[in-house]
Amino acid sequence: MKALLLIVAVLSVFFVGCAHKGASSSIQGSMDVSHSQDQKAQPPASDQTIQQQDEEHEFWADDFENLDEEDSEEAIEIADPFLYWNKAMYHFNDKLYFWLLKPVARGYRWVTPEFVRTGVKNFFHNITFPVRFVSCILQAKGRAAQAEFAKFFFNTTFGVLGFGNPARNYPHLDVSEEDLGQAFGKWGIGEGFYIIWPILGPSTLRDSVGLAGEFFLDPISYVDPSEASLGLTAYDSVNATSFRIGDYEALKKAAFDPYVSLRNAYVQDRKNKVRE
Repeated sequence: MKALLLIVAVLSVFFVGCAHKGASSSIQGSMDVSHSQDQKAQPPASDQTIQQQDEEHEFWADDFENLDEEDSEEAIEIADPFLYWNKAMYHFNDKLYFWLLKPVARGYRWVTPEFVRTGVKNFFHNITFPVRFVSCILQAKGRAAQAEFAKFFFNTTFGVLGFGNPARNYPHLDVSEEDLGQAFGKWGIGEGFYIIWPILGPSTLRDSVGLAGEFFLDPISYVDPSEASLGLTAYDSVNATSFRIGDYEALKKAAFDPYVSLRNAYVQDRKNKVRE
């Protein structure tokens, strides 16, 4: 895990210098209408004909204007200069999910009671409290930081090291989760470019740097030996996947282009979280 995040940080720095070279460019075209018809063969138009032509012109003009607005709304507002790398990593992660992660998660779900899996999920969520707490502090979200601290206290003590979640009984402690990528976004730092990492999945330059920072805030990263830390992370991933089997399949089945749909969904989700 440490080696993987180190690679993420190094490649992120390398990609900064290359991002502008791979930026995509758009091509715009224009249409000219010629009126060089023989006026001798054209009788003078009546007022009704002129009015009808004006209405038709306005109708088509509105259509083209709406079409331009729809295209601008659907346009991806993030650079994707490493398209070949990203598509290769998309297919790698896709096969990794269907060939390894999903079968293991299904088998794990079949042999493990739901209350056990829920307790494990609560534990891993509780132990990553420093990531959310520091992210709230960096955004000057005092109320959210207090809520995160209170939840950690209740769940660690009364919830037996976080396997229980008694804090759910206090609605005022239910705040949106924060991370370093969101904090950087609140500071006005741009997304940079879109990137897909092996195993880690979709990200941006900003979120990749945030992920590297979160490594040092995650207590699991300090577990020795490193193999044990990696094993805990893998177990957390399998346990979390056991609750989400079918979500990725539904997105992929409904999408005309799964790669583009995944990119749009990720970028839009991150934008929404930064706005919160």
